[in-house]
Amino acid sequence: MKTTMISRTVAALFAAAGMGFASVALAANPAMSRDAYNAEKDRVDASYKAEVAQCKSLSGNAKDVCEATAKGHRDVAKAEAEASYKNTAKSRYDARVAKVEADYKVAKEKCDDLGGNQKDVCVKEAKAAEVKGKADAKVDKVATEQSQDSVKKVAEARKDAAEDKRDADYKVAVEKCDAMSGDAKSRCVADAKQRFGRS
Repeated sequence: MKTTMISRTVAALFAAAGMGFASVALAANPAMSRDAYNAEKDRVDASYKAEVAQCKSLSGNAKDVCEATAKGHRDVAKAEAEASYKNTAKSRYDARVAKVEADYKVAKEKCDDLGGNQKDVCVKEAKAAEVKGKADAKVDKVATEQSQDSVKKVAEARKDAAEDKRDADYKVAVEKCDAMSGDAKSRCVADAKQRFGRS
């Protein structure tokens, strides 16, 4: 039951972080001018400074989470502005990866409020979400590239993404077993190995 609550907590954290990192810049400006791009970077820097200033009144892990969130907002907004300015598949991919990394850093920081195996599971779930997000971003990047062998590349990217996701899920499942002992732990690990095709 505790593990389910942790899973829901991590999922909620990523959903909340995703809403916080949403940017109007990319949607509103499909091809940004250099002046608009420079102005957006200046606006992002000013917003970051203001957000970090608000973190100073906090302490402990709440302050760390606040600062990680502010950095995430800054990094994502800058990456999205660059994607809008350059309007390339690579810049759009980089913006998507910036969001995944920002979500991961905030979720991992929030895990510090937990202890023992709950914290370990929380960190593994955050890492699994990061791996999945990056894998999906890579598949989408390959799918948007125009080339004769793009169908083959997309299939390979999807296969690699599925393997990365399965590996991440396996690590989470095994970490959850660490809260158990004796035969229950052995059965849990054996079940995880069977479910994820490990020997």
